[in-house]
Amino acid sequence: MAPPPRTVCSDSLQHRFGNVGDRRPAPTFPPALPLRTIRYRACVARKRELAEYEAKRDFTATSEPPARAAPRAGRAKQQVPRFVVQEHHARALHWDLRLERDGVLASWAVPKGIPVDPKRNHLAVQTEDHPIEYLTFEGDIPAGEYGGGAMGVWDTGTYETHKWDEREVMITFHGQRVNGRYVLFRTRDKQWMIHRMDPPEDPGLAAPPNDLRPMLATLKTAAPRGDGWSFELKWDGIRAIGYVDGGRIRLLSRNGNDVTSRYPELRRLGEALGARDVVLDGEIVAFDESGRPSFELLQRRMHVTSDSTIRRLVGEVPVTYVLFDVLWLDGHSTMELSYTERREILRGLGLNGASWQTPPNEEGHGAATIEVSKRFGLEGVVAKRLDSRYEPGRRTPAWVKVKNHLRQEFVVGGWQPGEKGRTGSIGSLLVGYYDGDVLHYAGKAGSGLSGPVIAELEKLFAKTARDDSPFGAGRVPKGVRFVEPLLVVEVQFAEWTTAGNIRHPTFLGTRTDKDPREVVRETPV
Repeated sequence: MAPPPRTVCSDSLQHRFGNVGDRRPAPTFPPALPLRTIRYRACVARKRELAEYEAKRDFTATSEPPARAAPRAGRAKQQVPRFVVQEHHARALHWDLRLERDGVLASWAVPKGIPVDPKRNHLAVQTEDHPIEYLTFEGDIPAGEYGGGAMGVWDTGTYETHKWDEREVMITFHGQRVNGRYVLFRTRDKQWMIHRMDPPEDPGLAAPPNDLRPMLATLKTAAPRGDGWSFELKWDGIRAIGYVDGGRIRLLSRNGNDVTSRYPELRRLGEALGARDVVLDGEIVAFDESGRPSFELLQRRMHVTSDSTIRRLVGEVPVTYVLFDVLWLDGHSTMELSYTERREILRGLGLNGASWQTPPNEEGHGAATIEVSKRFGLEGVVAKRLDSRYEPGRRTPAWVKVKNHLRQEFVVGGWQPGEKGRTGSIGSLLVGYYDGDVLHYAGKAGSGLSGPVIAELEKLFAKTARDDSPFGAGRVPKGVRFVEPLLVVEVQFAEWTTAGNIRHPTFLGTRTDKDPREVVRETPV
């Protein structure tokens, strides 16, 4: 039988079997076999190894390299095996680790990227081997194709092998971003973990605390004067701390509740930051048709837990994460830095996308910001000292809020039945605020209550009804029903009376992001 024709194959064959002109017998085959036969058989073996890779792809649609691609020149005498880490924006962001081995690229998908801290192991899912040509692949894999999405080279370099078997791969990376000794170890089937064995390259590296609370502003009747201040618009939404790690974002409300699942459109922010480790401070806002923040619209998103309803509301009532501070970046706290330095870092992150934005701030006297807030009927402004550090969970005079309208949170302690169209149902809410341990009655809020809101409140009050009044101060009207003081609501009003009541109140919405015990009378200084 005639020997097979010459076949183009992997550049790694030259490393394993010598150059074409090398007449020395290949050590892994009988000397009698011609070199072209050896190359042919190795090429067939390589194709067999990459059969799964080819079966999953339509090379008439994708620009990914096929297994039969011609070898690259210049790799005849390979010295050290190479690796690549590719950032893959597929259905879910992940990083693909590929190690050159036996003429192919052994591959793992790492959802949270290569760990930099030996205290944290990351999942690594073994995938099919890839051709050597994939070491430099970058491009857009068409939607609908296997692994559809943008792919780019995140890091590349060489590595040393210390151990390689079916259960453990121990190597040392020499890359531009990834360096040091790592081990991949199998846990079950194709599930592996990747662990950094060396200490962190950055000895000061640390993970952020999991319980950071937002810094709060002090209410004043007028904006501060003089130099040393920066002014921002006050957004009519809910405060949220955003933890970004491994391309995933976790959103915590002001009282520490995880609200990530309620706002799926904000997940893309995590992908935009990629492998960066960041903690952000901002406000989740719903904008109306005129582009103004609407707390009323946001109410439709705040309390929804049904996945199908959330998916529908993403289109009907989209939200935006308005960012104004950064508390942690790449393993280091930024909270001790000045406001000016933190804003510079935030601007450098370039966070302006479909569902998130970093609005500008105005240094100086804030005249333009104040004018804009009044002209568009916004809630007000926040002034921040340029030299202020970030104090999580504290209300300090370094941040000052000035409102265009009187409004604040109140605790609901009961309700009064309505009249006419509301007979037998909720007509108004009995609201108050805490003065020490005493709940002080502040008045009734009925304006602004709508049918759907009343229906939800009736369900809640049926479960929290009580016989006696939770109010310990103030004149509570007769003929009312009492409930446990667990619900916080936002109310706008005209003024405070000398008796400590509010005049002309309007219900704006419920606040699940606020602890009732934190609700006090806000008195401007």
